[in-house]
Amino acid sequence: MGKQYLGSVGKIDRGVVTVTTCWADERVYYPLHAVPYTPAHHFPGGKNDPGFRTKLQIGATLACHAAEAGVSFRAVVADCAYGDHTCFRAELWDAHLPFVMALKRGHGTWQYKDAFRPVDAARELAWHGPEQPGDWHPVTRTFRDGRTATWWAADAQLGWWGPNGVVRLVVATTDPATLPETSTWYLATNLPRPGSPREQHSRHAAAGLTEVVRIYGLRHWVEQSYKQVKDELGWADFQVRSDTAIRRHQILVNCAFSFCWNTWFAPLTPIPATPAPEPDTPSEVTERGRTGVPAGLLAPGPPGRAWLADALGHAATLLASVVDEAPARRPPSPPQRRRHRQTSRPLPPRLTNHR
Repeated sequence: MGKQYLGSVGKIDRGVVTVTTCWADERVYYPLHAVPYTPAHHFPGGKNDPGFRTKLQIGATLACHAAEAGVSFRAVVADCAYGDHTCFRAELWDAHLPFVMALKRGHGTWQYKDAFRPVDAARELAWHGPEQPGDWHPVTRTFRDGRTATWWAADAQLGWWGPNGVVRLVVATTDPATLPETSTWYLATNLPRPGSPREQHSRHAAAGLTEVVRIYGLRHWVEQSYKQVKDELGWADFQVRSDTAIRRHQILVNCAFSFCWNTWFAPLTPIPATPAPEPDTPSEVTERGRTGVPAGLLAPGPPGRAWLADALGHAATLLASVVDEAPARRPPSPPQRRRHRQTSRPLPPRLTNHR
């Protein structure tokens, strides 16, 4: 429960922007919902049209749909493309959903004391080296390949955001002294700090610095491979443009995701070969007049798990049905004389000045 997240991503596939929610823990990730984004110029009223929805609104709606469908997740995670928008956080807050989302280091807010940007708030935290970390706490990150790295995290104060506020600002970095741009995260979350006054009244369980950093780190793992995997599975290979057809195509790709994870965790055992039936054995004729598949090619047994149909075990049956129903070969047609297109006669040299 504490390691699961629901991410919202917007991707461009063949000119179509698709907003996707993706569930993940530290073992698997899986796309839940995908909705094509329709630009404003397709609506009669433009951006003021009642039917128009921004990518942020679509992402928040899909997160709510996942919660209503009973999907269990610790927090909604999004990058700074979503986190920098107050309206997106407000929609999640109104839906009582927990979130951990990134902010740009220069994300501005109302000036309060001397810190008005996340990077300014991080610079105000005390740091005197690893031996005297001050406000910073070591966080060990574990990667998929087994590597570990020590980061530093702290609760910072930015305006009304703080360790005991409704929204916390968590800063995670590899070097608190320099705050490198490529390895520093500025995270806004409504998960209460352990031991804070909000912990007793919050709808969500408290999350320490280590858990907040780990939850957001899952998004980077998904981003590194999600685009490549879904493209290999044909996510962007639709040749249609209707909204319904695109959604149906993406549902098929989601099914392919489940088959891939099933194969990864439960490799198929070789199916023993069965002798082919005799040619003169009468086969069952279906009500549509098609010849049925021999019983020996059916799946050998029930699926390994009750909640997941082992569709990969039926590959031999599916292939056999395709072969049996293939059209007969056409007899070769008699050779025909090749027809040449008649070309016009060349013009005389005196007209073309060619010698």
